[in-house]
Parts: sequence; structure tokens; C-alpha cells
Amino acid sequence: MTNLKISAISDNRLTAARLTMTAISTTLFLVSLVLIGLKGFNWGLDFTGGVVAEIQVHSNLILEDIKPLLDQILIQDVQVISSSETGQWIVRFSQSDKHVVELNEIFSHLPFTVEIINSSVVGAQVGQEMVEQGGLAIMACLLLTMIYLSCRFEWRLALGALVALLQDVVIVLGLFALMQWEFNLTILAAVLAVLGYSLNDSIVIADRVRELFRANPNGQADLLINDAIRATFSRTLVTSGTTLVTVSSLWLLGGATLEGFAVALCLGIVCGTWSSVSVGVSLPKLLGVAPIHFQPQIVDLEENAL
Repeated sequence: MTNLKISAISDNRLTAARLTMTAISTTLFLVSLVLIGLKGFNWGLDFTGGVVAEIQVHSNLILEDIKPLLDQILIQDVQVISSSETGQWIVRFSQSDKHVVELNEIFSHLPFTVEIINSSVVGAQVGQEMVEQGGLAIMACLLLTMIYLSCRFEWRLALGALVALLQDVVIVLGLFALMQWEFNLTILAAVLAVLGYSLNDSIVIADRVRELFRANPNGQADLLINDAIRATFSRTLVTSGTTLVTVSSLWLLGGATLEGFAVALCLGIVCGTWSSVSVGVSLPKLLGVAPIHFQPQIVDLEENAL
């Protein structure tokens, strides 16, 4: 009797925790949508167009010796990133198609010698095409995922996994809108990676839910969902934990170039693990999913024969 009471309390607490997580996820999702709508994104040069140049200067010069001068000359916030080689820097700044600035003219105003190793220019029109192609890539990914989930799961579980995917992407984008961090092609790649990672977590739990529902036609949906979460918790914790450690190392040691990519992945991993419980299985339960929906249909052969 004591074991039954402990089991019942555990299930009640887990159900309450799921509902609390769902409320938090819904709040974060709505707040992220508002931030995206109000603040927008700080588009990087990959999308707006601009100049990227790799330069060689004296090895004794540091960031504070270079960036303030370039900011003053170009009248904008110039990105100056240290390269892997000593004395080499990557300079990035925006410019319009109507006003093209010569690199030699810019660097000639600096009080030290600058050697241009290489440079590239991204036009504003090309940047706009990248915005459109990036949006299409995310939409195509969501569409193909929806088709896959619809074929694999009952529609309630499929919808839960799809909404969980959408929530993860929106929250990651909401953070970048809030902080106004640069959004470039590297961040877009991280967002697409988050889609795949979140889908993996949602499918693992949804698979377990389906198995338990099929094996227990008379079971209670809440209790079976809780059992599915318990059965997959250790696996999810180990997978997410090891991946998070790896990405965190990339964040700490990868330098400024990969910082945004690592931040997006870290947040995406946490959100993907969270949403697989808060949305992936909680939303189907709110929509009335039950073991009866996963039982094979019994066919009356005699009736069909007639």
C-alpha cells in the first residue's frame, strides 16, 4: 500500500511538472514572437551586404588600437576579429551599392602600415536573396518534417512534435532579437541544426508513448505518458548533457567567430530537451490522445465476406 501511495504521488507531481513546463514554454514562445516582431534581427553582412577583408598589421597592435580608428573612419560599428596568425585581423563592415568604398583609401587613414591579404564584397541584392533562401530553407525543413511525422505517428503526437520544433526555433530567434546579436549564415546553420536535434528528442519520447499505449489499451494516458518520460529520461539526459558539454567547449574556446553559432546550439539543445516534454507529449494529452487511438482495428471477416 505504501508503494502504491508513493507511486501515485510521484505521478501526480510529474503531471503537475509537465503542466508547469507547458505554461513556461507557452510564455517564452509568445514573448519571443513579440520580440521578433518589435525588435527584428541584427542582420549580418551575409544578408545586408558589405565588405570582409583580411589584413596584416604589426604584431604588437591589439584590438583597441585598430577598431576605434576604423569605427571613426567608416562612421559605423566595424567588426574586427583576430585571425589565427599573429598580426592578422579580419575586418567586416557594411556599405551600400551606391557608395562603394576603396579599401586602400580606408586603411591609408590609419597611423600604421596595413597589408591587405584578401577581401570580398557581398552586394545588398545578394544579401536579400540569402534572407529569402534562408527562410525557404527553414520552411522546407518544417514542411518535410511535418510530412514525416504525419506518416510515422498518430496526428496528435505528430502535431506535438511539430509544435515543439517550432517553439525551439522561435525561442532561439527571440533571444537573438532580444540581444541584437548578429544574425548571419552561421546562425542560420545553427537554427537548422536545432531543428534536427529537437526532432530527435521528440521522436524518442513519442515512440515510447506509442509503444506503451499499444501495450496498455486500458491504461490511463497521463500515467503512461509519465512512464514514457521516466523510461527515456536517462537516455535524454546523457545525450543532451554530452552534446551540451561539447558545444559549451566550442563556445568557450571557439573564439568570436563561432560564439553566436555555439550560443544558438546551446540554447537549442536545452529548448529541444525541454520542449519534448513540455510540448511534445503534453500537447497531445491536452488534445485527448488515448491508448484506444493506437489499437489495431478489428475486422469482421464474416461481415466482409457477405
